Amino acid sequence: MAVDTHQEKLSFQAEVKQLLDIVIHSLYSNKEIFLRELISNASDAADKLRFEAISNPALYEGQSQLEIRVNFDKAAQTITVEDNGIGMSREEAIANLGTIAKSGTREFLSQLTGDQKKDAHLIGQFGVGFYSAFIVADKVVVSSRRAGLSPTEGVCWESEGGGDYTVQTIEKATHGTSIVLHIKKEQEEFLNNWRLRSIITKYSDHLNIPILMPKFTDDEKPTGEWETVNRATALWTLPKSQITDEEYQAFYKHISHDFENALAWTQHKIEGSALEYTCLLYLPSHAPFDIFQREAKHGLKLYVQRVFIMDQIEQFLPYYLRFVRGVLDTTALPLNISREILQDYPVIPKLRAALVRHVLDLLDRLVKDEPEKYKTFWKEFGNVLKEGLAEDFVNRDRIATLLRFTSTASLDEANVSLKTYVERMQPNQKKIYYITADQLNTAKSSPHLEVFRKNNIEVLLLTDRIDEWVVGHLPAFEEKPLQSVVKGDLGLDEMDAGASDKKEEKAQQETFEALLKNMQAILEKEVKAVRLSHRLTTSPVCLVREQDSLGPHMERLLKAAGQ
Repeated sequence: MAVDTHQEKLSFQAEVKQLLDIVIHSLYSNKEIFLRELISNASDAADKLRFEAISNPALYEGQSQLEIRVNFDKAAQTITVEDNGIGMSREEAIANLGTIAKSGTREFLSQLTGDQKKDAHLIGQFGVGFYSAFIVADKVVVSSRRAGLSPTEGVCWESEGGGDYTVQTIEKATHGTSIVLHIKKEQEEFLNNWRLRSIITKYSDHLNIPILMPKFTDDEKPTGEWETVNRATALWTLPKSQITDEEYQAFYKHISHDFENALAWTQHKIEGSALEYTCLLYLPSHAPFDIFQREAKHGLKLYVQRVFIMDQIEQFLPYYLRFVRGVLDTTALPLNISREILQDYPVIPKLRAALVRHVLDLLDRLVKDEPEKYKTFWKEFGNVLKEGLAEDFVNRDRIATLLRFTSTASLDEANVSLKTYVERMQPNQKKIYYITADQLNTAKSSPHLEVFRKNNIEVLLLTDRIDEWVVGHLPAFEEKPLQSVVKGDLGLDEMDAGASDKKEEKAQQETFEALLKNMQAILEKEVKAVRLSHRLTTSPVCLVREQDSLGPHMERLLKAAGQ
């Protein structure tokens, strides 16, 4: 029976057109990642088939041995990456290859500058996946059939990376996807057996699926056989002593699609209890462009007994740790678990608590052993970690020790911890003092700091948008209350010089009493009280807020938000 080809010529989504142009012109210095991305996608397709086949084994269609095959043809100038994974239907091919269904796409594209180095960095954060094929190919042909569909329901997708693509129905005997890259003349270096093998070893040695290539004799003649060219072992199941840093980094790039190395990682295997699990967790070296977008996807890859279940699982880490990437493999959950009922399992909170502990332990380790790495982490993710003070009451004290601030004793960088501040407190000082402002210059030039400079008391300078909200959830540290220098009673009386100063203050109060009353009468609609102040040394006046009132910085933020 003949297949109705039903050929269509369709236009790429506008964002895809723009992304393709940027990929082709900005990623030339990292061309080999095309193979990493295509193999990674093929591995994901195999994982998805394994998962769906748990409830429907017929989807294997007699091919339960899943694999990826990579081949090249010098004469035809093609590279082929083929898998027998889940495959795509016609509708899925159009949706997955012709559009970008990723939140924040337009915002991401608006950040591109035209500077190739900077744009390449941003594209690495965004993740280009399949579109990286056009770095080395001037035409890409994708043939696919979704497992479970009939052989007459295959699909062929073809594009030259311009503004449009064609899609037609084909007959395909086996499920899975075959991608044929027609290699550009200037990219012929990749039409080489050892070049392709070296890329696979570099980026994909750790994947839990065999990657096969044609076998050659010593004099480079094909034998007609295929051989596995990667270890094909789930990296997280290996002992730490058997994994090199390069392998850890390659696996990070596989699960995150990041172009840059991870900053740090931690691996744990817990056995012999009801909560058996293995986890491998990474801290990226930079924040993604959409870190503050609520709809942005995040979370871990979940495996149950080494079978991939689903990715971007948010339930295992709190929102303030959304930057963490990694995998969780556990025997404590059933294979047929779904995203919808995940939260109903009583073991989830226990796994979540354990993973949070591992991440905080990793951060503690960086603070102690690799302070330069922690500086990088704080610069990229400090404002995200601060959210944990409100979200995670159980770990609030641990999070507080990880906070870093600029202060009057350290104006150049945010490197002052609350513990360091407490250790430097003056004798009889009872409070941790801070000021919030829009900018560092505004904070450090505030007249409210004059009395603290006079008494050699350090003040934390909080200039991030989130800071005033943060201190509202951290009333004290090591039993020392946090006190805004622009609010209420500063509690400096016990640090005053002594009786002579108090006698002088009393005399000044009597001298200026009439003036204060007159000013109070004039300003009664604007201020609650006018008082003689010893907060100032050079400025004539300052405004002080009541202890429980909003700070000026928070007031401006709420006003800007229309509240």
